[in-house]
Amino acid sequence: MKKLVLVITVLFLSVSMSAQKKKKNAKVSFDVDGVCMMCKNRIEKAALNSKGVKYALWNVKTHQLNLIIDERKTDAATVQQNIANVGHDTDAFKAPKEVYDNLHGCCKYRDEEIQNDHKKEKQ
Repeated sequence: MKKLVLVITVLFLSVSMSAQKKKKNAKVSFDVDGVCMMCKNRIEKAALNSKGVKYALWNVKTHQLNLIIDERKTDAATVQQNIANVGHDTDAFKAPKEVYDNLHGCCKYRDEEIQNDHKKEKQ
């Protein structure tokens, strides 16, 4: 009986340990504010400069950033912080005012007038 309990305990521990294993190629996505191709380049560059990010693609229309990351080296929060540090808001982090203020005029995504101008260009 003791051996059975021991075997069950070992199996339980091994299953729980493998469930916590971090993925080498985890797919992650989240929203990032921006309005133009300059924003796209800045967002993707900030993501790719984050250690452990292998792939980054930001969609201008949907504002969705798709990543492939090595979870052993980074996580989504770290990447979001790096993106906020270059001037773009995410759900978790807001860009510092001084960084946002230094963005190019057409990249001021918080300004409703700029957003409307970009919507007109797409039509």
